[in-house]
Amino acid sequence: MVSDRPRTAAPAADLATTVVLAAFIAVLGLFPGVYVGASGVPIVVQNMGPFLAGVLVGARRAVLAVLLLLALVAIGLPLLSGGRGGLAPFVGPSGGFLVGWILSALVSGLIVQRSARPRLPLLLLAAFAGLVADYLIGVPWLAIQTGSWPTALTGSLVFVPGDLAKVVIAALVASLVHRALPGRFVGRA
Repeated sequence: MVSDRPRTAAPAADLATTVVLAAFIAVLGLFPGVYVGASGVPIVVQNMGPFLAGVLVGARRAVLAVLLLLALVAIGLPLLSGGRGGLAPFVGPSGGFLVGWILSALVSGLIVQRSARPRLPLLLLAAFAGLVADYLIGVPWLAIQTGSWPTALTGSLVFVPGDLAKVVIAALVASLVHRALPGRFVGRA
């Protein structure tokens, strides 16, 4: 039987990319979170990982990396910022943002993989869209946890400056990688 899909990299290479990206996102969790305000959601570096993965390798592999990391966290490995693991982070105030990482990787990856040679403006757009996707799930979840939309919205504003800086950092890193290794990562989902 002949497949309509274009031939991608060897399955072992895809698996290795997925595992390395999941490990990289876990390493970003070594930076401790900073709790500001009463929301119970820390400011972390780790939330840059999903949209950075998306702008580097495209949607499929980035989403698989995030799913792998979240599965490892769910079974109890302390891979989240501050050494958190288990199911508690998923049902607490930051649970929506964690689930939002999946959409973040998907959205940023889908935008970038439409371009054969992603340039900085597209990478900035893709990373920003990935961040917004995370907020689309995280803020409503936080509103449910706090019982108040205004509290969730104003409480989330504290994250915006740092998250915008992470968008710029992710786009710059991806730009350097894509320039150094053109066509190596995205474009083949």
